[in-house]
Amino acid sequence: MTKSHAEQPSQDVLRGRLKDSLGTIRSLRARVQELQRAQPLAVIGMSCRLPGGASPEEFWQSLTDGRSLTSQFPEERHSVAGFYHPDPDNPGTAYTLSGNFLDGPVDAFDPTVFGISPREAAGMDPQQRLVLELAWEAMENACLPPAELEGSRVGVFLGASTSDYVRMRQQKGAMADVDAYQLIGEPSFLAGRVSYTFGFQGPSMVIDTACSSSLVALEQAVQSLRSRACDTALVGGVNLMLSPYGFVLVSKLRALAPDGRCKTFDASADGYARGEGGALFVLKRLSDAEAAGDRILAVVRGVATEHDGRSSGLTVPNPAAQQNVITSALKNAEVSAEDLSYVEAHGTGTQLGDPIELQALNAITSVNRPTDRPLLVGSVKTNIGHLEPAAGAAGMLKVVLALQHDTLPKHLHLNDPNPQIPWDLLNVKVTSVDTPWPEGPRLAGVSSFGASGTNAHAVLGEAPGPRPGRAHRARWAC
Repeated sequence: MTKSHAEQPSQDVLRGRLKDSLGTIRSLRARVQELQRAQPLAVIGMSCRLPGGASPEEFWQSLTDGRSLTSQFPEERHSVAGFYHPDPDNPGTAYTLSGNFLDGPVDAFDPTVFGISPREAAGMDPQQRLVLELAWEAMENACLPPAELEGSRVGVFLGASTSDYVRMRQQKGAMADVDAYQLIGEPSFLAGRVSYTFGFQGPSMVIDTACSSSLVALEQAVQSLRSRACDTALVGGVNLMLSPYGFVLVSKLRALAPDGRCKTFDASADGYARGEGGALFVLKRLSDAEAAGDRILAVVRGVATEHDGRSSGLTVPNPAAQQNVITSALKNAEVSAEDLSYVEAHGTGTQLGDPIELQALNAITSVNRPTDRPLLVGSVKTNIGHLEPAAGAAGMLKVVLALQHDTLPKHLHLNDPNPQIPWDLLNVKVTSVDTPWPEGPRLAGVSSFGASGTNAHAVLGEAPGPRPGRAHRARWAC
């Protein structure tokens, strides 16, 4: 029996129902997009080549041993005769040639492993060679055989800015010696070299924002994963010091510590120490990693990048901008500032920058924080110096390892707290001794502030479920 004409819904009623349905669809779509923007990312693999550590396990041991790894510029890389002078104004010289260098030669590279001829390898910046090795090791650590990823949407995001090899080649070589291999050996080919070698077809880019480069690269990787521009991401940074040029350059800025040590937050802080190396991470969307049964080392909850804007100088930090980028990262991560238990500080060890950073951190994190639970702070730069474009990746590596080991390793060279920092007014505490991870949410921030004015902050958390075993050794069949 059919309804009579009078019982049929009117067109106005149908329009209303359709309008309500469309409104519901729009709301659901907006919510899905909101969830995608805040989707956490899983760290499923990592690799490093850092002073004191050619693997994450070795690097962790170096941190827990409290090692400071300052040494003189290696003579086998470049003669430094005539490049030192204690006067910063002396032309063409540096007032320190101390820094934090990798152990062993940086040119120990087997190009045949990657299908590269010896002649092409000679034209490659050693940073390219190092990144290829780190990419392989990170994928091995993640139990992802490269052959299985060929042709897939794997993104590569690398922070890099140092170009010592190119400068040295230009200074020593004649125009007649220039060949095509030198072009594709430039730092701008770093990410493309990795993607080409392994057959990846996702986004591939080199990021250069000076000191914040590798955390800005992380932000790009996170955005690409959340938007599904890629399904797996290799992200990190690299920095090699092959020539005295960088020391001369930064000496003219009077930014270097004469003793080659970052004495972050200490009264003796007098500049930063240069450091080198690299660290890479393999990231997936957390839901995909869990579905695949991947070993999850940590979770990237959120990240943000912003610029200082107009401050009192291009390289001068802006306290308000530092607060803004941390607030944005916390919002992106959907966590509260008081839930952070630790922040891996940018912490370069300067009389101007250290007080600004701690006070900016305190302004954000102390509002609802109990006075008996201060924010813990430290900086890996006190161990290995400032890796410049790779600094954020080094800080992130320290945090991932600390999450795995439930311990925050000691911050070095804090003997006399900087009197310019109003310690009595801050609810922060420097981890001057090895410190068990506090009770509560295991959340940490990582800050990286670029001399270019571009700042970045990332929020990391522990992996869901059982924690990974500390004695894990990566292998292809995991």
